[in-house]
Amino acid sequence: MVDIAHEAAIHPASASGTAARVPVPLTAIDPGQWRALAQRAIEPNGYYLPGWELAVSATARGRTDASALAACDGPSPRLIGLMPVVSLWRALKIPLPALVSAHPYGTLCSPLIDRDDPIEAAARLLQQARAAGAHALVLTDVALDGAAMNALGEVLDREGLKPRILSSHIRASLDATRDGETLLREGLGARKLKELRRQRHRLEDHGPVLFEVARKPDEIRPALETFLQLEASGWKGKRGTALIQHAGDATFIRRAVPALAETAQCEIVTLRAGATAVAAGIVLRHQDRAFFFKLGIDENFAKYSPGVQLTLELTRHLCADPAIASADSTASADHSMINPFWRGRFAIGDVLIPLRRNDPVVALIHAAVTGLNVAHEAARRMVRRLRK
Repeated sequence: MVDIAHEAAIHPASASGTAARVPVPLTAIDPGQWRALAQRAIEPNGYYLPGWELAVSATARGRTDASALAACDGPSPRLIGLMPVVSLWRALKIPLPALVSAHPYGTLCSPLIDRDDPIEAAARLLQQARAAGAHALVLTDVALDGAAMNALGEVLDREGLKPRILSSHIRASLDATRDGETLLREGLGARKLKELRRQRHRLEDHGPVLFEVARKPDEIRPALETFLQLEASGWKGKRGTALIQHAGDATFIRRAVPALAETAQCEIVTLRAGATAVAAGIVLRHQDRAFFFKLGIDENFAKYSPGVQLTLELTRHLCADPAIASADSTASADHSMINPFWRGRFAIGDVLIPLRRNDPVVALIHAAVTGLNVAHEAARRMVRRLRK
């Protein structure tokens, strides 16, 4: 929900209860309608599936109580667009009338837009934002050339408005329609693959190396616990950022993964040496796209490159699956592990969408968000230097 203390900046009438509430609580969205929209979405986003985003909004640390812009059509309303949001104050502590993508504990916030009528769906989402009193939308981590942004861009163009890119970077993806072995040879080269085979043979000294895929709810629950223990045992645990180290995050992931498993939209992949799990990863699935959410490894086996070994097997697994056409690494731009052999690339970024023409408030929002981003990037660079 939008923070009540700043709700007047978004929708003055809603604070007094004299108008229909916009945005609406995520829990007010009919789950069946949400799932149906996800099936028809013009662009997949595993992180905005209901089983995932509802779990995030219910319990995840710093991400609870999101709302939604919900676009409907027809006399018997059908959900045709969904954009989870929070206020600009809630997201960035900036007291200006704008809405920001609700962060779904995954680095993709492209909204769900109905492929049957994407322009109407996009237009109604923008109308909902205006009805909430917002002067701008700030969409974070969206695919800049994706179908959802293209639909929003077409509507803006018709209205004489232009989106403003606040930041962008290039992210790795996998073309899973190609042969996995060919992709690995092209990406890594014969010499690197030979070295990885040597490391795998050495790993086999600890027992047969097996690649396991857990999909069904009764399989995925124990596999999730294995993943959580591996993640907490490594550098994320040392930094205090492992999921299991925070009660809300642990509750979120233990709800979300089985919920998506019920609809065949999540799997956990594990690499074992004998009885020992040396690496595990969580993979979301939406339509024909996979999303590599997180990876955990046992650092006692670091000299065998367990994370790379797992990702090699995951690459073969996804390329062999006819239901998957591509995979989003959801990784940072300079990710040293996955970039060399997931060689597809697409632009991801933050976008400011003005909702009114010649609006001086939009300029204020733009300046405030840009200034904060510059300060945050300077702080991140300083932290990196200190760690080195």
